[in-house]
Amino acid sequence: MSSYKRYFKKTIKNQFPDRFTNIMTDINKEYQNIAVDTRFASTSRNPLDKRLDFCAYFLSLIKTLDKEGETYETIKTICLEIATDYVRPKNKIQVFWKRFLPKLVNTGMARIGLRFLHKRVSQNDNPQGFITHIIKDKEQTYGFGYGIDILECGICKLFKKHNYYKYASILCEVDKVTSGLAGLELIRTGTITNGAKTCDFRFKKLK
Repeated sequence: MSSYKRYFKKTIKNQFPDRFTNIMTDINKEYQNIAVDTRFASTSRNPLDKRLDFCAYFLSLIKTLDKEGETYETIKTICLEIATDYVRPKNKIQVFWKRFLPKLVNTGMARIGLRFLHKRVSQNDNPQGFITHIIKDKEQTYGFGYGIDILECGICKLFKKHNYYKYASILCEVDKVTSGLAGLELIRTGTITNGAKTCDFRFKKLK
């Protein structure tokens, strides 16, 4: 079982103890169908595509709960609970690394790494994947020296293909959580799910 699936099981068991087994069975059935569309991600040269399997399982959860008659707000609450539990550091070492890595942004080694990363994420052989630009200009990044513009979102494409596009924005909210855990404030003017041409990620260090 993929490591992330235990977080789904934990939350579903807490939220729906009487329906837990049936819901998990339906989630896994949905996932078998959806995972066909994200199979390419495991061998993609674009590292952002790797998260699509995780997102496919979220979509499976969303489809299952929607068919169960749960409201949008209930589905959103459950998704955010799972995602927050998943990204939260589990020990002091993980806390340290999440806080330490942003401090390396303006080092020579990091800038070389970001140039390499930009080449990998700015193109995609699969039309269902991500295309992203890494921004290193300090004037465009509030002096931080690192930002992201997502030009094409693999998550949006996946949710749209399965006619669940209105739920895709739920996963956008997790970005604020992950940024905060790294000691950063996420500044974003728009997302593709809400009609913007790009999802812009800019950051400021929290005091």
